[in-house]
Order: sequence, then C-alpha cells, then structure tokens
Amino acid sequence: MTTSPRTERRSALPLPLADQTVFSFRFTASPRGARLARRLASCQMDAWGWRYGTPVHDSVELIVAELAANAVTHGRVPGRDAELRLSREDGGHVRIEVSDARGERLPETRDAGSGEDGGRGLLLVAALAKEWGTAQRPGAPGKTVWAVVPTVPVHE
Repeated sequence: MTTSPRTERRSALPLPLADQTVFSFRFTASPRGARLARRLASCQMDAWGWRYGTPVHDSVELIVAELAANAVTHGRVPGRDAELRLSREDGGHVRIEVSDARGERLPETRDAGSGEDGGRGLLLVAALAKEWGTAQRPGAPGKTVWAVVPTVPVHE
C-alpha cells in the first residue's frame, strides 16, 4: 500500500516542542515574517514551560520582536530570508539569535530624540538581556544579532 504524498508532507512551520533544546525558523524579510517570528518564539517559550505573561517569556518575546523588526527593516536584502534561533542553554539562559543578510549594517544603540518615532529598540534589548552583541552569520553572508536572557532570578 502506498501513501499519498499529501499525507507524507510535513508542515512548513516548525512545531514548538517541549523536549527540543533548539528552535530554528527562517522567515521572510517582511513585517509579516517578523510578526510570525515573534509569535513562534512566544509559542516555543510556552512549550518550554515559561508561560505567557511571565517575565522570562515576555522578555524573550519583546527581544525577538525588536531584533526581527530590525532585521526586516535594516537588514533586508530582496530575495533573502532572515532566521530566528532560540536555544535553552545550561546555566539557566535562553539565547536568542536573529540573522539577516546585511553584514555591513551593524546595529547601533543611540539616543533618540523625544520627537523621533524609533531608535530606542536596542536600549530595550540591553535592558532586558543579560548581554547582547553581533557576530558574522555562520554559513551565509550577513550578521547575527544575539541576546542572552536569564531564566532564573540573578542575585547580585
């Protein structure tokens, strides 16, 4: 008995699974793609046990939203996708990576004037993440902007 190609086809979207330690997803370099990246990151955090509305979940969701929006606004190259990668790391951290195809345009934090609509996103990332930075995109042209969010309270 043969099966229909229709029943063998897998979903194009990755499924958030509790037992996976890495979640990776390529998205179109468009506002719609950035929204999908944020939503899938939110679902994956929930699958990992950080429920909607918890500080860790909301921090990761906000950082992904900002980095994905930056990737599709400042890192867009027509015909090239962006990529989101979340990983649970030892020591109680979630690492967020958003890659785009524009390696020559590195993000900069800046003081936005009170009359400006944008320019504060990386300040938000810096406030929510334990650390953040940039690196060359592995295996492709472009850059990766990453952030690390602690999943347990840090006592100093």
